[in-house]
Amino acid sequence: MADPKGFLTVQRENASHRPVFLRLQDWREVYDEFGDERVRKQASRCMDCGIPFCHEGCPLGNLIPEWNTLVYREDWERASERLHATNNFPEFTGTLCPAPCETSCVLGINDDPVTIKRVEISIVDRAWDEGWVRPLPPDMRTDKRVAVVGSGPAGLAAAQQLTRAGHDVVVFERADRIGGLLRYGIPEFKMEKHRLDRRLEQMVAEGTEFRAGVNVGVDITVQELRSKFDAVVLAGGATAWRDLPIPGRDFEGVYQAMEYLPHANRVAAGELEHPPIDARGKDVVIIGGGDTGADCLGTAHRQGAASVTQLEIMPTPPDTRSDAHPWPTYPMVYRTTSAHEEGGERLFSVSTTEFLGDEDGQLRGLRLAEVKQEDGKFVPVPNSQQELPCELVLLAMGFVGPDKSELLDGLGVELDPRGNVARGSDFQTNVEGVFSAGDMGRGQSLIVWAIAEGRAAAAGADAYLTGRSMLPAPIAPTDRPIS
Repeated sequence: MADPKGFLTVQRENASHRPVFLRLQDWREVYDEFGDERVRKQASRCMDCGIPFCHEGCPLGNLIPEWNTLVYREDWERASERLHATNNFPEFTGTLCPAPCETSCVLGINDDPVTIKRVEISIVDRAWDEGWVRPLPPDMRTDKRVAVVGSGPAGLAAAQQLTRAGHDVVVFERADRIGGLLRYGIPEFKMEKHRLDRRLEQMVAEGTEFRAGVNVGVDITVQELRSKFDAVVLAGGATAWRDLPIPGRDFEGVYQAMEYLPHANRVAAGELEHPPIDARGKDVVIIGGGDTGADCLGTAHRQGAASVTQLEIMPTPPDTRSDAHPWPTYPMVYRTTSAHEEGGERLFSVSTTEFLGDEDGQLRGLRLAEVKQEDGKFVPVPNSQQELPCELVLLAMGFVGPDKSELLDGLGVELDPRGNVARGSDFQTNVEGVFSAGDMGRGQSLIVWAIAEGRAAAAGADAYLTGRSMLPAPIAPTDRPIS
């Protein structure tokens, strides 16, 4: 442990955000500098809890008490080694993960938990600044070739693990640049893309090959894929979005979140001057109260929306953990993201019943009703309908699984009852030599689960190719998070 009395003498402290009026003028990350000494004090709160439930809360099994102790002792380089021992990309989780490790922290039973996420990102930022993060090419080659389809966090984790195991790995991405949702889904203000780019440079130096702009199953046939590679890892994500088929859905001005967010990322990257879907000067409504909805919210603020309203069909969550979500589970509580700090209105227990448009087919508003739950279903509250004016609606209601593409059909992989790619305990599908990782096999989930699944699928693929068990497999595909 760190300081035996740290949890008694030091209060939890989160990183502050840059002032709203400043950060709305750029696309930079919202966080203020925290400082090494403040991080060290926060790490000192990690107590001698006996059984570190944070390990259970983290799908990667991060060695959290170890690197907290090392930070407290100011041994940052060893802390970086222990952090990278279980996590290929701690800067991704340190900025984007909702930190289920913190909600399972033992200190959190009757006090504020340790700021694990802040310590994590501080360690990896220090490691990059000091030059401790280096390419780790393999000492030997197996002459086995592996195709990884998809370059999001699951695909990148699988690719890095397999490359380091000595296999020749090619990562295919259908977008024009590598990174999946990390590139064209996550806004810059949540994670600047230099964090992604330097990891890709590390992976190229290790020997991983990247091919962007390739739609596997179309640009390269399934037959070619199987003939040129000894194993395939499917990591294309859950990209089939949930729609809202109500009257007026076809009006101009109603878009999916993933039709909107990538353009904003391209503007921030200098690839576009103006986004084709722009919130500037418009009344915007976001349907969906999750992370994707918050991403749309922050993006609309930066584009200069006249107003933004976020709708959620679920009731307002409680401020504190309820009996339905006892420690150490991940609780459903009222959360305020940096985007919510920037403005906008949130409406809970409402459902959109109709989109309203003018005679030219342009969106002018929507009709919604308050709802309540009866027998597990949402039913409208009588006489609660109202109209909400808007010129732009963004649907951020989650994803229902992978696209049923030429790739999946051509491979002949089986789907589970939820429509995801089914796999066994070694992450292998019903097709020999074909593995599935991340949201494509799990369904929509967290970035930390994507990285953990990528590592586990890589272990399964490596064992299939070589008969050895060299790579760590942190999870089994049947492990499902409460979050």
